[in-house]
Amino acid sequence: MRGRLGELEAAVMDVLWGDAGPCRVRDVRARLAPARPLAYTTVMTVLDNLHRKGWVQRELDGRAYLYTPAASREEETARALRDLLDGPGDTEAVLLHFARSVSERESAVLIAALSGPDRG
Repeated sequence: MRGRLGELEAAVMDVLWGDAGPCRVRDVRARLAPARPLAYTTVMTVLDNLHRKGWVQRELDGRAYLYTPAASREEETARALRDLLDGPGDTEAVLLHFARSVSERESAVLIAALSGPDRG
């Protein structure tokens, strides 16, 4: 992953991941407003920082940017797991601890993924 997200950055990404399409700053602010009233410029700064960090893409639409996630929540989570495995420590031990912690359903998904479509 491109570094951990701060609390506000994570809340903004939750809005973007939960939306069906591109969002303007005002759209993100409106979705955050019930639980978290924020200044427009605060949301704009957070989105700009997320763009600079590679978390979001933006496209100019008139005078405002439209923001979309650069990757899905699932892709970012997988990237974070990969970063942990690539870090210092015993990768095999980490994988074994993880494998022992998964549910039966998660285990079935992993087995199916590792078996591949040709072997199932």
